Amino acid sequence: MGLAIDGLISGLKTTDLIDQLMQAEAIPQTLLKNKVSDSTSYITAMQALNTKVAALADAATKASKPAGTDLHIATSSSTAVTVTAGVGAVDGTIDFTVDKVAQSQVIVTGPLTQWPDEPPVLTFVAADGTTKQVTAASSSLADVAAAINKAGVGVSATRVSAGLDPVSGAQTYRLQLSSTATGSTGAFTAYRGTPADVTAGTATNLLTEPGAAQVRAAQDAQLTLWSGTGAAQVVTSSTNSFADVLPGVSITVSAASTTPVTLTVARDDKSITDLANTLVSSLNDIFGYVSSKQAVSTTTNATGGTVVTAGAFTGDSTVRDANQKLLTAASAPIDGVSPSKYGINITRDGTLTFDKDVFGAALAADPEKVKAVVQTIAGRVADAATATSDKYDGTITTKIAGEQKTVKGLNDQITDWDSRLADRRSTLEKTYANLEVQLQQLQSQSSWLTGQLASLSSSSS
Repeated sequence: MGLAIDGLISGLKTTDLIDQLMQAEAIPQTLLKNKVSDSTSYITAMQALNTKVAALADAATKASKPAGTDLHIATSSSTAVTVTAGVGAVDGTIDFTVDKVAQSQVIVTGPLTQWPDEPPVLTFVAADGTTKQVTAASSSLADVAAAINKAGVGVSATRVSAGLDPVSGAQTYRLQLSSTATGSTGAFTAYRGTPADVTAGTATNLLTEPGAAQVRAAQDAQLTLWSGTGAAQVVTSSTNSFADVLPGVSITVSAASTTPVTLTVARDDKSITDLANTLVSSLNDIFGYVSSKQAVSTTTNATGGTVVTAGAFTGDSTVRDANQKLLTAASAPIDGVSPSKYGINITRDGTLTFDKDVFGAALAADPEKVKAVVQTIAGRVADAATATSDKYDGTITTKIAGEQKTVKGLNDQITDWDSRLADRRSTLEKTYANLEVQLQQLQSQSSWLTGQLASLSSSSS
């Protein structure tokens, strides 16, 4: 920007004058900026509402499925047995003993300074009879262990210090071999030699060598139902978890015991009640947010007058329609029966209340009916919420997209006005600069004429 000095000739404060003129010129742009500010606030409020409704849609969709209300709690009389009830669980009680826990197979070789063969060739025979050969890079026990661990034979190898050789004084090691899986299916036999040698019967079983031992045999976990009776039934698992003893119930054991364990499965009324209560609370959170954004506020201006300010959602038909659909979905009758029978009531201010006592009594009297009611209400709410907040064609989503497009257009107009106003200021500055030049010329002419008139007067005298 060039250096400008106000009114050297005219005495006018041209900078202030131009600023005042530019304020008047910028009124249309200011109005556009105010529209952008209002629209941005509206978009922010709508996005917050959409987030709440989308979260409700997800939660209600889950609650509308049979699994959403098929809630049970399972308990065990033993701290060594943990139980979890899932979908499909049935109320009831059963006793069993934990005869065994699952374990992996572990064997160790005798003390060795190095592997007896060069190169070391081992064959592992799995419980199902399949064979896998492992060949190590050298007779170093570290190399043998590394080769086994890389081979993926279902066995891990660890080199363990075993003291000094009594004859040579050299450091010795044992090779510990452990099945990577628990249960009888993880059992294995390890041989020195190739699979062909194993088939021919010429391979050496590692357990037959001096100092070798089986530390632990592979073993399935085992439960006995109705132990000590003629109906005793054995159930096994390769892990310490059982999923097929009772429908929908997972059992995990950590220690064997001959003392009977009592497993109890019961309907989880508290969780079902909490589910319904949470659904109502989520709806009320949305209703409360909408109400706060629809409220009209009043303030007093500097002259004492009343200024009325509309809320972001005041008069917004999209929000009003979404709010009404959610409220209707939650409060409409089910098979001709009002949800109030189950503790869900609509208030005159457009919100819901949840009576846990009424719901609990209804649940105790007819649990399947109440669970079906919750699923129905949740399904209706899910449909209404999805229609509102769907990321592609939800009514609020679409409204937000339209408003964002409007803001973009307004910002483009504001940018155009920046160029127009800059040109207008430049024109005004040139105009007032020319005015100063013209005034200077007039002043010079005036001075010249004054001088000429003065000289004429002198000549006349």
